[in-house]
Amino acid sequence: MMFAIIVGAIVLIVKRFMGEPVDARDTFLTPLILVGIGVYSVTKVDDLSSIDIVWLVIGGVVGIAFGAVRGTTTVLFARDGHLWQRYTVKTLVVWGTSIVVGFGISLLGSTMGMHHDAKPITLSIGISMLGEMLTLGLRAISTGVTFAPNKKAAAAKAYDQRGADNSYLDRFLNNLGHPGSAQPRDSRDGGYGHTAPTPRDWSDREQYLRKPADDQRSSDREQPRIDRSPSLRDGIDWLNQFRERRP
Repeated sequence: MMFAIIVGAIVLIVKRFMGEPVDARDTFLTPLILVGIGVYSVTKVDDLSSIDIVWLVIGGVVGIAFGAVRGTTTVLFARDGHLWQRYTVKTLVVWGTSIVVGFGISLLGSTMGMHHDAKPITLSIGISMLGEMLTLGLRAISTGVTFAPNKKAAAAKAYDQRGADNSYLDRFLNNLGHPGSAQPRDSRDGGYGHTAPTPRDWSDREQYLRKPADDQRSSDREQPRIDRSPSLRDGIDWLNQFRERRP
């Protein structure tokens, strides 16, 4: 189990160091799921003591802090019409430092009498990703660029009468003024992907699908641009503007 987690972490770091699309579900839902599984595992520990809780809180605060710092070191950019991320050397430095500090906290907790089962690896990873979500997610939303389409959900994607994505996460992002996730490129949208306008009825859709090939290629080339990777300050500014827009 531990070997598989280590290999998976290495593969993830390599992929993101080379550049990887930003998936809204991986960014916002995966950390919450892992934290939920980890907390559930902790509740099943026999003879859970106050020492366990104290060291869990200490480890959680440190994990969230390092995750939040790591989320500020990732470069965000637009490619293929949606948002991508790429790890930097600073990201790897934060990763390495957090691993060493986390190991030290775990060792010190064990010395003080913390149960081994009270520190599940899923909880540690989930808390770290939760911290990254707070900063990276805020930066990603502030760009206004669509997130990458979720490949796993593409086959079962549900559309409402307007043809829009019906997922709860995208509805939440829409309420924040963000376009949500990009639509997968398939035959249903004529190969336009997320750039396709939403047809109000089938007659509009047929008219759109008869668009000349030259115009279609030019639309495919139109991609949102990010002049620079947004900082945490940009995310906070967006959050303040969102609060001012609310009635």
